[in-house]
Amino acid sequence: MNNATPNVTRKVRLIVIGDEILSGRRQDKHLSKFIELLSQRGMYLVGAEFISDDRDTIAATLARSFATEDVVFSCGGIGATPDDQTRQAAAQALGVDLVLHPEAKRLITERCADNERRGQGSADMTLPENQQRLQMGVFPAGAEIVPNAYNKIPGFFIKDHTFMPGFPVMAWPMMEWTLDTRYAALQHKSRRVEHSFLVFNLPESRITPALEEIERRWPGVKAVSLPSMGGTGRPHIDLGVKGEPEAAAQALSYLRDEVARAGGELTPS
Repeated sequence: MNNATPNVTRKVRLIVIGDEILSGRRQDKHLSKFIELLSQRGMYLVGAEFISDDRDTIAATLARSFATEDVVFSCGGIGATPDDQTRQAAAQALGVDLVLHPEAKRLITERCADNERRGQGSADMTLPENQQRLQMGVFPAGAEIVPNAYNKIPGFFIKDHTFMPGFPVMAWPMMEWTLDTRYAALQHKSRRVEHSFLVFNLPESRITPALEEIERRWPGVKAVSLPSMGGTGRPHIDLGVKGEPEAAAQALSYLRDEVARAGGELTPS
């Protein structure tokens, strides 16, 4: 059941779990994809965390997260091998038991039957390997399933937190399903635009007062300054504003005028 309050702007965050990401053995792909999926729906990411497979680390992170009203998506660690600790850590953070979800049991049983039809195993759920597969349906008490179109083995949802596997081929459709099923009322709640341009021959310190003035004068607009040491051949600043369209347009005009007044060389971006 969706716990979201439709008329309140919700913060959306991402947690990526896995030692293989932190060690560099695998490169994260979830962050950029999640930003893309949110942007398509007029939603925005406010934060992302990358943490290890250690159960206490995950539990501490989730305990802080469950205490917020944020919408959180978590990728990784929900399998049934010893390094998969997310299900256990979520239950620990919530102070609830782990239980085999009946719908998850049915779906995993279906998956085993599918494998047997393909000659890739047995549908006998009393076998040790299939009993181990059922562990992937053991979730914190009170959780709901998140369907997995790739192989039927579901993720789970509890307290506005959606838990998915680390595999993009599974996680990304689960992200989309959750956004469109549970959080459709949060989509396109506000219009936001972003404008930027490059500035040459201007130290960042000279334009900083104008950036501060923008956020004082237009409270819903955020000023952005990204200095570069010369990736285009010359040192420059990528300056911009983002926020509600009308206010952002006013702030952009002000910023361009201030850059020109300070002696900077403008290049549209």
